[in-house]
Amino acid sequence: MESTDLPLFPLSTVLFPGGQLQLRIFEARYLDLVRDCARDGSGFGVCLILEGGEVGEPAIPAAFGTLARISDFHTLPGGLLGIQVRGGERFHVEETRVRSNGLVHARVRFLPDEPVVTVPAEHGLLATILERLLERIGGAPARVERARYDDASWLGFRLAETLPLEAHERQELLQMTDPLARLGRLTHHIPRFQRA
Repeated sequence: MESTDLPLFPLSTVLFPGGQLQLRIFEARYLDLVRDCARDGSGFGVCLILEGGEVGEPAIPAAFGTLARISDFHTLPGGLLGIQVRGGERFHVEETRVRSNGLVHARVRFLPDEPVVTVPAEHGLLATILERLLERIGGAPARVERARYDDASWLGFRLAETLPLEAHERQELLQMTDPLARLGRLTHHIPRFQRA
């Protein structure tokens, strides 16, 4: 696949394909980014911050991220802009540059979609764990159709964003390209949370 130019929004969290994030926008560079994306119907890249912070000087982003598309706008207390984004395709950053306004742009190459793989019996417990977690959370996530739990990619991404993992662990799961290997890694993490 050809490389594409993409503005980046480095964050201290990981966005997964199909996942959602709520963001508060107040820095001029990101207000401009949101305006441009809304006008063009385009998206931006969300990458985990490796060095730096979400505000101030441009942060150093991880080499893998997820395309974010704005799905809703709202006004927050204090007049700040709030947006909701949905995760799309994953990408690999080939190079970055910082524009004069401090916005990081990257040349990225999108990763191919993962194959649809049925969750094997040895990972069936993961589907049960996710179902219980989403029931606790309630709302739209709890009303997902049962067939989704049989899709290894969907199950892995939803567990990766729902379990209380460290950011670097989430990033590692995002970068994996084999949905069954991702479920294997999640199975390895589960014993840490069994008493919680």
